[in-house]
Amino acid sequence: MELLDLKKQALFNYLQENDYQEVTLEDITEGYTESNFEVFKKEYNVFTEEEREEKVTEYIKDSLWAFNTDFILSHVNFGRNYTDKAVKAFQKMQEELCEDANDLVLAMIKNLGNFVNDAVKADGYGHFLSGYDGNENESSIINENDEIEWLYIYRQN
Repeated sequence: MELLDLKKQALFNYLQENDYQEVTLEDITEGYTESNFEVFKKEYNVFTEEEREEKVTEYIKDSLWAFNTDFILSHVNFGRNYTDKAVKAFQKMQEELCEDANDLVLAMIKNLGNFVNDAVKADGYGHFLSGYDGNENESSIINENDEIEWLYIYRQN
């Protein structure tokens, strides 16, 4: 079974176990990416663990400017050695530049991997990957090697 079919099956299993016992596999249509599906006009993304890590890193990297100033400053090169003036200046930069501040914030962060891990620990994957309710849902399937594989489901609308 191909990954696309496994994802569709995982979404089907999740929907059957939760809100939509009446759903059939035929009700689930492929969306605009290999991880996106639509069922009853509701959109879902279904990711493997590796895809989930890739997508959350991409999302966080693209929205660094919007993070809490203290959270960002705890991950920049000068650590906790900053004054109230530095905090106010950083906040002003975020407010005035918005998305345009993103590259500057990225350049200051010591370790993006640690930043992402701390952000996920604080808010969870669903906060970043589910545009609808901020929830992460899981569904297990048996892969082609007869092993249990977990897939992660995020409602988008």
